[in-house]
Formats: sequence, structure tokens, C-alpha cells
Amino acid sequence: MISDFIGWIFALFVVDPLHAQIQEQVERARLPAEIVSQSQACLTSQGPQLIKRAADDYGWAAATVVSMAIGHTSPAELLDARDPQCATLIGVLKGADGDA
Repeated sequence: MISDFIGWIFALFVVDPLHAQIQEQVERARLPAEIVSQSQACLTSQGPQLIKRAADDYGWAAATVVSMAIGHTSPAELLDARDPQCATLIGVLKGADGDA
């Protein structure tokens, strides 16, 4: 039961804002439809994995929430670079972080 609560909190404070930030970057960059669909596929596969990890490792979840809130961890760092659906998205996010 506590795992479900931690997963929900993590989704609320990390996964949902991550999704919103990615959508914003995709729209701002006016990326091709192929990259947009890859980004959505990446979030579809990575979101549940992040929530599961948070539910299994409370310390990681808390540290990640705080780190994202203060800007120490970027969304790109949470995505699996080995996932081919996420590689392009990670590049877009890192490019956006470099522009800021």
C-alpha cells in the first residue's frame, strides 16, 4: 500500500512534469512527426518503469523528487539512453537544457 502511494506521489511530482516538459520542448522545437511519435513511445515505456522503481526504492524516489525540484537533475537523466525510442528525445532535451 505504501508502495502505491510512493508511486503515485512520484508520478505526480516527477513523471507528469517530465511529460509536460517534454511536450513543451517538442512543440517549441517544432520537431518532425516521427520524433514526436518516438517521444510518446519513450514516455509510454519509461514512465511505468520510473514509477515502479520509485515504488521499490523510496530513497531514490525522494532524492529524485528533490533533485528535480531544485533543478539538479534534468528530465533527460531519468530516461534510458539504451532505449532506441528515447535516444532522440534525450538529445532534444539535452539541447534544450544547453540553450537555457
